[in-house]
Amino acid sequence: MSEETPGFEEKPDVPADGTPDEPKAADSADQAGEAAPAGDAAQSTGQDVALLAQLDQARTALAERTADLQRLQAEYQNYRRRVERDRVTVKEIAVASLLTELLPTLDDIGRAREHGELVGGFKSVAESLETVAAKMGLQQFGKEGEPFDPTVHEALMHSYAPDVTETTCVAILQPGYRIGERTIRPARVAVAEPQPGAAPKAEDAGDAETDGPDKG
Repeated sequence: MSEETPGFEEKPDVPADGTPDEPKAADSADQAGEAAPAGDAAQSTGQDVALLAQLDQARTALAERTADLQRLQAEYQNYRRRVERDRVTVKEIAVASLLTELLPTLDDIGRAREHGELVGGFKSVAESLETVAAKMGLQQFGKEGEPFDPTVHEALMHSYAPDVTETTCVAILQPGYRIGERTIRPARVAVAEPQPGAAPKAEDAGDAETDGPDKG
């Protein structure tokens, strides 16, 4: 019998089935673990680039749609203004056409008033017609003694007068009518101009008046 050394136990032999290779397998797993995050980071970067490209496309599309909307809004506002302006113009033309047809009747009423024939029921009807015409914006103009203005007066008679210093309306043959700033009929008038040589005499008279107090 062999003697056993006290205090020591025999250790089993290391099997030859690859057990010593376990640390190497662990190292491979660690290396794979280290390589995996690098691949994930590269994939994440590619996704970020794609998302940024999509975001830029979305922003470009949004800017284009916003510009289109603003252009449509401006065109719509211009369209509304044109429609409103045309509506007002058509209304003014219609009112002016109607009142132009009434001018001969208004002239007859004016002549009847001048001759004292505007009495009774005819007077009431005439005044009602004049009131309605005034509410529709019709205004009468033309007075004796006002300076002649070819833009609103039509001279039917012409003469000279010693007591005027400029071309003056001395008689209103037919009153003029306007709607707002639009003249639908000029005032038909008789005008008088200063007599030739009358203006210098007036100036001489003014000089004589000016010199009078100095001489005194």
